[in-house]
Amino acid sequence: MTAETDNGAGIGLEHARRLFRGSPHGALIGLELVELGDDHLIARVPYRPELIGNPETGHIHGGVITTLIDQSCGAAVLMATGPAERIVTLDLRVDHLRPAAAGRDVYARCECYRLAGEVAFARAVAYEDDPAEPFATSMSAFMRLREGVGRG
Repeated sequence: MTAETDNGAGIGLEHARRLFRGSPHGALIGLELVELGDDHLIARVPYRPELIGNPETGHIHGGVITTLIDQSCGAAVLMATGPAERIVTLDLRVDHLRPAAAGRDVYARCECYRLAGEVAFARAVAYEDDPAEPFATSMSAFMRLREGVGRG
């Protein structure tokens, strides 16, 4: 996908990048969008010493990994719903399979795999080089906030 096209929900690469730049916390950790596909996105947090959670090992703090996954999955949901909706994280589960390698940029590949009436579901893998060898996996749910849709 290029900046001139969109993902079918009317959201192009530049709009998706603005979503990432609009988050102060995401900007603080250096979160950036690197790829927008038809059914997924990939985001990165460049390795920096101030993101280290354990000074003895140099591993990035788990909170940074959780933020990478949460914001990226939220963006994947917005890519699926279109720009008219807002969302909030309803549930987020992150399984840390191993520490992220010290000194390496970290990536998250996220996709929204189901849009239900009021909830959207997303999944992600976090990795250094290969999404088939993740250091963390995640499942999440987001509340869809739409104008004119009641909440029983």
